[in-house]
Amino acid sequence: MDVSWILNDLNEPQRAAVTAPLGPLRVLAGAGSGKTRVLTRRIAWLMAMENASPWSILSVTFTNKAAAEMRGRVEAMLEHPLGGLWIGTFHGIAHRLLRQHWQEARLPRSFQVLDSSDQTRLVKRVLRDLNLDDKKWPPQSATHFINRCKDDLQRPADVIADQKPAQRQYLNIYTLYQQECDRSGLVDFGELLLRAYELWRDHPDLLTHYRERFQHLLVDEFQDTNTIQYQWVRLLSGGQGDVFVVGDDDQCVYGFRGSKVENIQRFADDFPGAQTLRLEQNYRSTGAILHAANALIAHNTARLGKNLWTDAGLGEPIQIYAAYTETDEARFVVERIRQWVEAGGKRREAAILYRSNAQSRIFEETLISAAMPYRIYGGLRFFERAEIKDALAYLRLVANRHDDPSFERAVSTPPRGIGERTLDLLRNTARTANSSLWQAAGSLLTAGVLGGRAAHAVRTFINLIEALDHESRRLLLPDRVAQIIALSGLRDMHEESKLDKGEMRIENLEELVSASAGFVTQSDPVIIGVDPNEPDWLNAFLTQAALESGERQAGPGEDCVQLMTLHMAKGLEFPLVFLVGWEEGLFPHGRSSTEERQLEEERRLAYVGVTRAQTRLYLSYAESRRLYGQENHPAPSRFVGEIPEEFIHDVRARAKPRIRVATAPTSPPKPVSGTVPAGLRPRQRVRHAKFGEGVVLKVEGEGYHTRAWIDFPKTGGPKWLIPAYTKLDIV
Repeated sequence: MDVSWILNDLNEPQRAAVTAPLGPLRVLAGAGSGKTRVLTRRIAWLMAMENASPWSILSVTFTNKAAAEMRGRVEAMLEHPLGGLWIGTFHGIAHRLLRQHWQEARLPRSFQVLDSSDQTRLVKRVLRDLNLDDKKWPPQSATHFINRCKDDLQRPADVIADQKPAQRQYLNIYTLYQQECDRSGLVDFGELLLRAYELWRDHPDLLTHYRERFQHLLVDEFQDTNTIQYQWVRLLSGGQGDVFVVGDDDQCVYGFRGSKVENIQRFADDFPGAQTLRLEQNYRSTGAILHAANALIAHNTARLGKNLWTDAGLGEPIQIYAAYTETDEARFVVERIRQWVEAGGKRREAAILYRSNAQSRIFEETLISAAMPYRIYGGLRFFERAEIKDALAYLRLVANRHDDPSFERAVSTPPRGIGERTLDLLRNTARTANSSLWQAAGSLLTAGVLGGRAAHAVRTFINLIEALDHESRRLLLPDRVAQIIALSGLRDMHEESKLDKGEMRIENLEELVSASAGFVTQSDPVIIGVDPNEPDWLNAFLTQAALESGERQAGPGEDCVQLMTLHMAKGLEFPLVFLVGWEEGLFPHGRSSTEERQLEEERRLAYVGVTRAQTRLYLSYAESRRLYGQENHPAPSRFVGEIPEEFIHDVRARAKPRIRVATAPTSPPKPVSGTVPAGLRPRQRVRHAKFGEGVVLKVEGEGYHTRAWIDFPKTGGPKWLIPAYTKLDIV
């Protein structure tokens, strides 16, 4: 069979990955090495050469956008739709499983998915029910505790509370929170994965069914998996079978979200017979940028190791600017962007990347002063805007009367004369009767407990929701959404608003109607888990809104500079990149500089930043910086000193010399066999062309990933050198 359409434009390592024999395979895909191409071609290969049915393939990604792109590429290659192929995020696939097996999962058929802000709202209610001061017990901390427990597969009964009062109190919050979710038919993001895992674990027949069905499991961004996601993959695969994972341990930077770099590192131990392939040819950056990235990340000892290279040439050296102050740094960056634009470049091709959100302020001020448009990437997104959250609360309450967070949000917006005292009475009644707020409102009205004005306000609200449901039930989804928004009073509230944002919020509400229309026309009921014989589009749309909350955002609308944190930059690339604020205490962050594990993640974050640049890269730091209200005089980041001298140009001479810890040749971009001296060991004497004679104090790593701590007493003392990038002669 002619498979040239699958393999022709792949390099040899990519071909090896795509055509690998069935079985567990770990692909270490470096930045810009074409991992998405390999994943999509692997799916095409399975279907074309391994006779795999679309129904036998499950592909897991980390964003809905990536899942849609992957499906589109595969369908374009095969020239037909793939209705039976499951491609989605962990959360999306878990949701689909729970919709199909809601009874086995002990869920109501109309269960609702809570997004992060609604989860926090429910936690706040739990804190009130427990009479806890939210200043002493921050809702965000409680939410983090709950999510961390679920990520570690722990129900309240599984958590071993230590003797610390705080730990025991957080466990109490978790317990009551979960009771509220179970009673109201609510499922948060963590619960989606945990409940789906338990569904398989507790129903061997279902697990066997899905193991027999999904004979080919592919997982993207494997380095970002957390505990439950890793165990989810192991459970489904049985620790064997055709498991194809793609990732890069050098780009694991989400430890604060629960990602565990150990997952990709231990894959070969947990999946017997697993093979490992490396994709090291980079199609994004110049040789100088890749040399800097390789030398930088080589200082991390706990890594699987790989070496990025390119045949595109060395390119320009990395520019390092030692600014006098943060203001000088911002002016320098904006001036270089202006020069880039004057030379024919676009503003959108320039990205300013920083470690902390607090750093954006001075750049924003400077860009405004220069009349240069900019965009904060990762700012407030569509489904997180207040007016959208208000509309979704009404839609959710129409779909599920027992959704307490939505009840609390809708009952107060627009204002309906229902005060905090009445709401407290509803909450207390619901807690005592173990019922929802909706049920509590009904019982209080029946018993005549509420006063005249309060009773009228509550009854009017109850009647409104019932009317919204009854009058819109038979409408198409977009018409239903539009009618609920109009009759709820939200549109009138913003039209009557004296604020200039009223018009913008109305436009956003109109866009929500458009989003619902697009959801219906672009979705397959089977694929999104809706019964095609009795489709419940409203519930499906609400779930999609919750799953995509915070992921998708509108385009910038004009040619503008991109500002974002280093974490937000992962997965992106730009011709012109500024990595700013490379100072000790800022980057690496002060909390991470003394703990080796956290320091290595900070270095991986620096590696991610460097590899975002395509053709031109600037690094900058300030000799004096006012941050968080304090004047500081920080030292340059150690990461600056870990970049080889040969690939750096200093824009301005500095008062203090920079200590270099690695050197590298100017060519070729890819290390050549034989550059690593055989048998390099401690106490050996070596000679370096620049630093003279030295004594080897310590040797770490293997092969091209070897690094040596060498003392050069006549030229500055000990330095880390990477033999693959510099010539060392044994004396």
